[in-house]
Amino acid sequence: MKKIYTLVIALLSAASFAQTPFFDVVPYKGAFPVTDGLTGITSNDWTAGWTEWDAVNKTYPAVDSIINGNITSSRTLSPLRTYQLVGNIAVTNGATLTILPGTVIRGDLASKSCLIISRGSKINAQGTKTLPIVFTSNEAAGNRGPGDWGGLVLLGSGVTNTACATCSTVPNENYIEGFQTTFPEIIYGGTNNADNSGTLKYIRIEFAGVALSATPNSELNSLTMGGVGSGTTLDYIQAIFGGDDGFEWFGGAVNAKHLIVYRGLDDDFDTDFGWNGHVQYGLVVRDADISDSAGDSNGFESDNYNPGVGRSPITKGVFSNITCVGPKRDGSLTLPIPNYFSKSLRIRRNSAISVFNSLFIGWGRGLSVESSSTQDNFSATSPDSMAVYGYNNSAVGMPAVFTGSGQAFSFYSGFWATKGNDSTQTAAQINWVNPFPTALETMPDFRLNLTSTVGSGANFSDPRLAGLLVGVNSLDRSNSSSVVYPNPASSEVNISINLMVSENVSIKLYDITGKLLNTTLLNEKVNSGISTYKINTSELNSGLYIIKISSDSMNNSVKVIVNN
Repeated sequence: MKKIYTLVIALLSAASFAQTPFFDVVPYKGAFPVTDGLTGITSNDWTAGWTEWDAVNKTYPAVDSIINGNITSSRTLSPLRTYQLVGNIAVTNGATLTILPGTVIRGDLASKSCLIISRGSKINAQGTKTLPIVFTSNEAAGNRGPGDWGGLVLLGSGVTNTACATCSTVPNENYIEGFQTTFPEIIYGGTNNADNSGTLKYIRIEFAGVALSATPNSELNSLTMGGVGSGTTLDYIQAIFGGDDGFEWFGGAVNAKHLIVYRGLDDDFDTDFGWNGHVQYGLVVRDADISDSAGDSNGFESDNYNPGVGRSPITKGVFSNITCVGPKRDGSLTLPIPNYFSKSLRIRRNSAISVFNSLFIGWGRGLSVESSSTQDNFSATSPDSMAVYGYNNSAVGMPAVFTGSGQAFSFYSGFWATKGNDSTQTAAQINWVNPFPTALETMPDFRLNLTSTVGSGANFSDPRLAGLLVGVNSLDRSNSSSVVYPNPASSEVNISINLMVSENVSIKLYDITGKLLNTTLLNEKVNSGISTYKINTSELNSGLYIIKISSDSMNNSVKVIVNN
């Protein structure tokens, strides 16, 4: 019987308990676990059920309700109607905009519409896995494209390190970028990094990012965040065909999980102005034919501010478990000429973000650290930062993993080697389930097969993660789980067990009458993490069987059909 054990180790500092736990301690690198062998919304692919991969041709209901003025008192949008935004729509006056699961909201191209959640107001948009909330273009199916409307703008009272020329500087306040004129509804910033702007969950934002004027940087992003605080919930959000960045953070400390940027134009994750939040589980999928002719298109772009020196708090958000797929995919695509793709990670202007346990593939160039102040952060010599870029990551198929502006190759290679990063892996070794379907409109599957070299080896022991780890201070046994696959089966059945702590585990096989077959298949102490076992069922008669998996934290009985 083959056993695959994975041990997860995490270290905490004594001073870490003041922070709120955020990061799940998982054994794998990248955004997805080892496959459970299933498909559909019940599988362990967190993209299943609520995402869309052919949004250009998706059929949406016709508009029957127009929203063309600010929302100044609390309002609920229902899936019984289909809404069209006309112009800049702001939720103001402390109001809450509630959007029920399954609601479709369509943006208007002619008026360059957008939805703004102004500082002090909230959005409560909680879709479900089967009924996501969709913000999309009002153009007809087949005619949609990046920049068909503005996008979603979320503003709060979090700390930002930059103020506009006519704004308050104690604390710093600013107008969110992109708009042609300044008006009160687009001011953000304050003193409260725990501010709550509401909830976005199971959301799709499609074809946003219109340029509001001919002025450079006048594009909105799919989701633009200014001074958004950690009291806000962002989870399961897909940005599709954005006309600028997928997600851009301007200050604040909002956290997020399960973010997707699909076939965007400019940068996928863009961080600025002192953002200090955390992100876990992110998927980027680029299109070789879509890049930003106005500038360079990057996976990550991070700035403190321009020119970058002397502003605090410094931008030092933390990312973990990102799968970032560049335009060359597995390296088999030749990019068109011209194209405007740049780096998988572009860190500049005194930024100090960190990226852990992540996978990068299909980018012509890798990490770029620009300016001496950024290099100081990179080397952790700056007193205002603890920057650790690229810790325990794998960069696949990049001929120039280390790039930069005038930095010596030894600067990159020395760091890369000492921080557990790796650039020797191949796509075959990573061994995703179905990462590169022939048509980009087909749903990819970036879960890992059992033989993947990155199914284990994630590391959460860095000091920057101290106090942020879920379940490390007091491990929650109730999250232990088991999966049995394939089902139906023929020659063998796999049993995958994920334990929060080491404990005794037994596996028994019964027929449908409850008779124990053979002897106990397993009865021993199993280490924390994922353990996988195989049961030979080739000699069993066709029929229904029961596999019972027992431990201190779980007692699961699974019915399995055997077809021989």
